[in-house]
Amino acid sequence: MEKITLEPATTADAAEMLAIYAPYVQYTTVSSEYDPPTLAEFERRIRTYTETLPWLICRVDGVAAGYGYASPHRTRAGYQWSVETSIYVRKDFHRRGIAAAIYRALFDLLREQGYYNIFVGVTSPNVDSIRFHTAMGFVRSGAYQNSMYKFGQWHDVHWMHKSLREHLPAPAPTTPFPQIAAGEKVRAILQEQAAAIRPAGKKEKEARA
Repeated sequence: MEKITLEPATTADAAEMLAIYAPYVQYTTVSSEYDPPTLAEFERRIRTYTETLPWLICRVDGVAAGYGYASPHRTRAGYQWSVETSIYVRKDFHRRGIAAAIYRALFDLLREQGYYNIFVGVTSPNVDSIRFHTAMGFVRSGAYQNSMYKFGQWHDVHWMHKSLREHLPAPAPTTPFPQIAAGEKVRAILQEQAAAIRPAGKKEKEARA
């Protein structure tokens, strides 16, 4: 039986996470970057964002299968209750519910921290991503037309939004993720979502053999 875990990521996981991310940069418009970041730059991103926000890594029998994280939506004070999210899954681990499990964990963790909004940009065309985010409770909130240029053409970027809580006046300051990361509630959230990931079928196991 597979051992599936979902845990906070650290710079020790950077090389494996970068190996998952690099093909998205090189071969798709999911990422707006042209070249994969260096390992040092990727480690810097993890250190910087995890000072306040969660990065999560999913492992299957010790192998990094996917990761996801939250980052600030904007840096000015009025946007401090809003984040953006990104999730990347290794190709041979697709269709097992890993992305959905990571998202559900991020939703719960960000609520615990006191965040109100999640935004995600989806580069067009990507019908599958729009469908997936809709299923995860996101709604379309607008688009930046012809705003991203990659692989010799311009692309629209569709923005989608998910509310995490009722928008009350005078929101309390958010709690940095490191202050809650070791708590029992966080552990329970991660264990619950790891348990929701589907085990590999015979064909998937043979493909990775």
